[in-house]
Amino acid sequence: MKKSHIIGILILAIIIANIVGYCEMTDAESGTDVYLTLVNKTHSLPENWEELVQIDTVFNSLDEENRIEHKTYEQFKLLRSELIENGVHIELDSVYRTVEEQQAIWDEWSNDPELGEEYCRKYLAVPGHSEHHTGLAVDIFIIKNGEEIRENDDMIADTKDFAKIHELLPKYGFILRYPEGKEDITGYAYEPWHLRYVDSVEIATEITNQGLTLEEYLNQT
Repeated sequence: MKKSHIIGILILAIIIANIVGYCEMTDAESGTDVYLTLVNKTHSLPENWEELVQIDTVFNSLDEENRIEHKTYEQFKLLRSELIENGVHIELDSVYRTVEEQQAIWDEWSNDPELGEEYCRKYLAVPGHSEHHTGLAVDIFIIKNGEEIRENDDMIADTKDFAKIHELLPKYGFILRYPEGKEDITGYAYEPWHLRYVDSVEIATEITNQGLTLEEYLNQT
């Protein structure tokens, strides 16, 4: 083989290696961006979202079906295991919802005379603007002495158990998405049961230690 051909092949190999490295870096960066995607009252779900994440079908200990983003579930299982060891049993309640499913819930709640539209806007996102569309937002409930604690008011009153839950969140890449006293920023009332996976222990720890919302963290970075 001529020397010029060898040199040409080497140059081509270097170019291909650089392209592959660039693509891997871009994919990694995209992954980080995916887990920090902001969906709230002013930011809608990206149109191509389902192409960016892997949504798995899983079952909790009560054999209730849920859909959840793959890495979110892997870390949730670790969080749940440590909490159970500490005497707090949490389970998946509601995770991934399609826009159509969110619309059905909105219609049902807003037409309920005991709830109404005002209650919806306090606790429920307009279809297309719900974090539950991402599969990264996890609503949980607690099982205590064989009893399921699911009602919002009952969970808000259970400050002792939720203090243990919230303390462990950053260790597994989760944050409390709607903290108390930040309603003017998040647009929602305090929800101790609503967790959000951000795929980074460091970021989750920074957000938690500084008492930030996801909105505030993204604004300052």
